[in-house]
Amino acid sequence: MAPDSGGQVLSREEVDRALARLGAEHEAIESSLLALQDHAGRRLLEGAQLSGVTRERWARAEPTASRLWTYFDTCTDALETARELRARRRFPGRDDLLQLSMLLDGDHLMVSGEGRLAERLSWADLVERMNAGYAEVLDIVIAADSVWSALPARIDLLSAELRRLSELAHSVGVRPGAHPAGDDLQRVTGELTELRAEVIADPLAFWIADGGSSAPGGGRPDTVRYDRAARALDDIRREVDAVIGVRKDAEERLIRLRDVLSRADRTLAEARTARGEVLAKIAASEVPAVSGPASALHEQLATAADYRRRAQWHRLSPLLESLEQRAEEELDRARASLSAVTAPLAVRAELRGRLDAYKAKATRLGKAAEPMLAERYDQARRLLWTAPCDLRAAENAVRRYQRATAEVLASGEEDPADGRRER
Repeated sequence: MAPDSGGQVLSREEVDRALARLGAEHEAIESSLLALQDHAGRRLLEGAQLSGVTRERWARAEPTASRLWTYFDTCTDALETARELRARRRFPGRDDLLQLSMLLDGDHLMVSGEGRLAERLSWADLVERMNAGYAEVLDIVIAADSVWSALPARIDLLSAELRRLSELAHSVGVRPGAHPAGDDLQRVTGELTELRAEVIADPLAFWIADGGSSAPGGGRPDTVRYDRAARALDDIRREVDAVIGVRKDAEERLIRLRDVLSRADRTLAEARTARGEVLAKIAASEVPAVSGPASALHEQLATAADYRRRAQWHRLSPLLESLEQRAEEELDRARASLSAVTAPLAVRAELRGRLDAYKAKATRLGKAAEPMLAERYDQARRLLWTAPCDLRAAENAVRRYQRATAEVLASGEEDPADGRRER
C-alpha cells in the first residue's frame, strides 16, 4: 500500500512486479479502445441520423467513449513516469521507492471527474471505471451493429420479393381496390418501408437484451414485425397462386360446375315427377314439396363465364370457389328431396316384398290355402295393389297376415320369422 494511506513502501521486487502487471493491463486497455474506435457499429452510430431510444442512449455513451481515452492518457502518463523513475537506478533508494509506491499503488492519478472539476484515483479504481464505461459503450455499439447487420438486409430481400410478387399480381388483376390481396400488397409494402426507416434510425428499439447475461451485446434483434410481414407476404403469394391456378383451369372448372348443376336440375325434375306419381298412388301420406332449379346459381355461373371471357381472374377465383361449394350442396339437396319424395313408394315396395315372402313360406309348407291366411292375404294384397294405396292400413294388414302365418305354423312347422326349417 502507498504510505499516504497508512501502508508500507513497496520493495524493489514489488515495484517491478507492479510495473509488469500494469504494463500488461495498459496494453490490453489500448487494444480494447482501438478495437472500439474502429468498430463498424460505432462508425455507423457516429454518422447516422439517430432517433428514439438509440439517440438518447448514444448521447449519453458518446461522451463516455471520449472520456475513456482521457483516462487512458492518464494511465499512460503515470506508467511512463514510473518507468522513467525506475530506470534511473538499478537499486532505487527509499525516496524513489516511496515515489513509485505512490504512483503505482496510491490515489495519485488526477482525472477530470463526472460532475466535479477533478479527482484523485488509484490505478485500480481508474481501471474499474474504464471497464464500466467501456462495457456501457460496447453494449450499445454491438447491439446497434447486430440490428443493422440483420434486419435491413432481410427487409431488402423481402422487399425485392414483394416487388416481383406485385408485378405478377398486377398481371392477373390483383390490384389495390380490386382484390383484397392487392390491398394487402400495398399495406405490406408500406409496412416494410416504414420498418426499414425505423431500423436505420433507431436500431436499439429493435434489440431484445438478454437479461441473464452481463456480457456487452448480450441479446438478439427483435424480428416480430419483420416476421409478421413475411407471413403476410406468404398469404398473399398463396392467394396470387390461386388466382393464377384459376386462369389455368378455369374452363375445366366451369364445365364441372355446369355438369353438377345440370345433375341437380335433373334430380329435382325427377323428384317433381315422382311426387306426382306418389300423390296418385299413395293415399294419406304427406309428400314434401319440390323446389325449382337454383336460378341464382345459374346466374352466377353465367357471371363466372363472363369473368373468364374478360380475363378478370381476380374476380373469378373467389366466385368459382363459392360456386363449387354451393353447387355440391345443391346436388345433395336435390338428392335428399328425391329420397324424401319417393319414400312412400319405397315403403309400399317393402311391404309388398314382405307379404310375398310370408306367402312363399306358407306355400312351401302347404299352409297357404288355410282360409284365415288366404283371407288376410287377399285383404293385404288388395290394399297394397290398389291406387291410391293407404299405407297405414296396408301395413296393419301385412302385420296381421304375419301374425296369422306365425300362429298357423307354430305347431311344429317353420316360424316365418326364423330362417331355419324344422323337421
